[in-house]
Amino acid sequence: MGGAVNMFKTTFLMTLMTVLLVFAGSAFGGSGGAMVAFVISIAMNVGSYWFSDKIVLRMYGARAVDAAEAPMLHEIVTHLARRGNMPMPKIYIMDNASPNAFATGRNPSNAAVAVTAGILRLLNREELTGVLAHEMAHIRHRDILISTVAATIAGAISMLANIAQWGMLFGRSSHNDRGGSHPIVALAMIILAPVAATLIHMAISRSREFQADAGGARLCGNPLWLAAALRKLEGGVRRAPMMDANPATAHLFIVSPLTGGGMMALFSTHPPMAQRIALLEGMVTVSARG
Repeated sequence: MGGAVNMFKTTFLMTLMTVLLVFAGSAFGGSGGAMVAFVISIAMNVGSYWFSDKIVLRMYGARAVDAAEAPMLHEIVTHLARRGNMPMPKIYIMDNASPNAFATGRNPSNAAVAVTAGILRLLNREELTGVLAHEMAHIRHRDILISTVAATIAGAISMLANIAQWGMLFGRSSHNDRGGSHPIVALAMIILAPVAATLIHMAISRSREFQADAGGARLCGNPLWLAAALRKLEGGVRRAPMMDANPATAHLFIVSPLTGGGMMALFSTHPPMAQRIALLEGMVTVSARG
């Protein structure tokens, strides 16, 4: 049930962002302006999508490990891949004390899971299985593709706002397809459209995290393994935050490597940890009733 709700939420948010793109394009420069920005944004993001695994793995100094070097990791991932009828992803370790993990790759056949040295020290086998199942669920759901599409639309909206801003600075007002100018609407869109696009993009990321939690819990067979892991990871990341974490990659990690609360939570790529744990524990309750 929760998975269906989050899938609907993702679809709704993607539609909302597309509507925002069309509206921004109309306010800034007509449908032609929206199309130009969209095409440019696609060109900028397609390389990131195609080579995302190599880029992010290199960014965090991840190194591939074989079964001889990391037998437990390989055993867990092999078991989950067989259980989920998925291709075996490549396995990497990051030499970082912060306990975290992520999955990347453009599709299940070209995927990788990476864990930090910190998470291997912090979690027991069951908890680590829950974490890796969460990452395998991201791969199964093709979340890299969804994130890329969302980033493409958000980038197009921001690009339109920048074009409109420079146009106003040089005395060229935005116009719609009917030829009527409305500088106040254009100014409001320059300020609000990129913020709205970012908020929607972050909401999509949070929805995908809920979806991966539920999918990972089903894949590993016990939601409490992942719930216990998330409790440990929340404190562990706070004590040893990821050094030099790039905000553009924060959504990949199972827990955000960035810190911030209050209003910044609106721009967070991850849902509140208490909500994630509550939903996982709720899966156990529902299963027991069934």
